[in-house]
Amino acid sequence: MLTGAPKGTKDMMPDQAYKWHYIEKAFEDICRRYGFTEIRTPEFEHTELFKRGVGDTTDIVQKEMYTFEDYGGRSITLRPEGTSPVVRAYTEHKLYAGVQPSKFYYNISCFRYEKPQSGRLRAFHQFGIETFGTLDMAADAEIISLAHDFIEEMGITDVELRINSVGCPQCRGRHREALREFLKPRYNELCDTCKARYEKNPMRILDCKSPVCQEIVKGAPLMLDYLCDDCREAFEELKENLDAMGIEYTVDPGIVRGLDYYTKTAFEFVTTKIGAQGTVCGGGRYDHLVEEIGGPSTPGVGFGLGKERLLLTMESCGVELPQPQGPDVFIVTMGREAKAAGARLLRELRQAGLAAETDIMGRNMKKQLKHANAIKAVKAVIIGDEELSKNSITVKDMETSEQISVPMDKVKEVLTVNR
Repeated sequence: MLTGAPKGTKDMMPDQAYKWHYIEKAFEDICRRYGFTEIRTPEFEHTELFKRGVGDTTDIVQKEMYTFEDYGGRSITLRPEGTSPVVRAYTEHKLYAGVQPSKFYYNISCFRYEKPQSGRLRAFHQFGIETFGTLDMAADAEIISLAHDFIEEMGITDVELRINSVGCPQCRGRHREALREFLKPRYNELCDTCKARYEKNPMRILDCKSPVCQEIVKGAPLMLDYLCDDCREAFEELKENLDAMGIEYTVDPGIVRGLDYYTKTAFEFVTTKIGAQGTVCGGGRYDHLVEEIGGPSTPGVGFGLGKERLLLTMESCGVELPQPQGPDVFIVTMGREAKAAGARLLRELRQAGLAAETDIMGRNMKKQLKHANAIKAVKAVIIGDEELSKNSITVKDMETSEQISVPMDKVKEVLTVNR
């Protein structure tokens, strides 16, 4: 073999495709119920979009982006996350000038150069939700509710909703200074990445995966203790909305999220079913991202939900998805004239909306019926030259083995009526 799949990528084989179709259809359905409409953006964008939107102190920008220069000398980056491209599209097409709020969902592929592990790949897939145009915490509660309901409908158990507030630029400034003072005595012990974060964005140190840095930040000042009145009121309003909906949650001051654009609300749905990487869904509010990308001041809130991680969690919870049905009809033929008649019938049935197949391997009748059974065909139509001359075609129920004789010109009618 010339080569294998690149590290951190995974083929979706036909025997797994039905699972993806199932969750995609379910997500589309719940988004419809919540009033979200689909948006699609390119798989690559100008690199500057992610540097301005995601933040140049994040691991994504510093270590994980697939960036290259195209033939025109432009710096291009494969999409590492979904929010920034949607904000770019929202701004570029002036959707802010329409009726608000704007509510979108998307089903996308993303790319990040990171160590592959369970539920985490370099080429991965996400569902996402974005709401623009409102500061009301009801919007935050709505998207959390959507994520909660979807996860529940997918049969996932042992999931905990954790919420936090990461404040706004005003109250984050005070927290940043307090955090620097706390970290200063142990600055030299920080990893190189966190030393760079110390000046630019020390809050990101709280999210460092280094065991040494994790130990250093124990007992660090909490953002919740530095919230301004507006952010504190918004956080209380969020909790009131979740309480009213009957959605249980835990306040977790340690939630930072991996992207710099978050303000106020930050949340995660965490499970113990898939080991250390237990975040199934995460998101929050970003009230300044549209403005940073070049649009008018417009608040936003959203989440991302990894499809690979979702399916892995469902599997860990023992969720069994309905198996795909085989073809409605398999046409078995014996003889040259029968084969021609079968080809005509095959096309007619497909045009009538039935899933129909026939043998293309030159098998004998016995092996054709065996194959029809193997692919879980619902009915078999058996056509032989002799039977064709008598205008008597056999229709067999593959589950019960019941057989009936039907005139050739009535086969289509019988099969479409009894679907």
